[in-house]
Amino acid sequence: MTLSWKLVIDSMNAPVLADFWAAALGYEVEDPGELIGQLLAAGRIGEEAIAEHQGRKTFRGYAAVRHPDDPFDEAGGIGRGRRLLFQDVPEVKAGKNRLHIDIHGEPGGLGQLVARLVDLGATRVREEDRGPAGHWWVMRDPEGNEFCAV
Repeated sequence: MTLSWKLVIDSMNAPVLADFWAAALGYEVEDPGELIGQLLAAGRIGEEAIAEHQGRKTFRGYAAVRHPDDPFDEAGGIGRGRRLLFQDVPEVKAGKNRLHIDIHGEPGGLGQLVARLVDLGATRVREEDRGPAGHWWVMRDPEGNEFCAV
């Protein structure tokens, strides 16, 4: 049995971080606008729960991205497969991640992958070349979360 999943990532600005990761992974930013409209109309949430980002209504403090080939709820825009959910928290990131994402590029295309990620807002931390064991860059997303470009 295949399970759907989401990785929840603490953030300071969920919509902006979701934009970065959607572009980095080729994922789609979820659009919960229709669901938000239904919840507002039913009185289940108030305007204080809503924000706007790039012309779309979002849940304040939350944003998600999903794999473009995975199923999703058309009425709510919520993915039912591989997802990253960003949730704003009051504290800043402290220390090293205990979990990180590896982004794999085309064979021989590490330089191009790293350059694309830097253009999106990532920063290089260090290059690791372990010969036959692998060659990658440790990088940080715009909020300082570590990941690897392989």
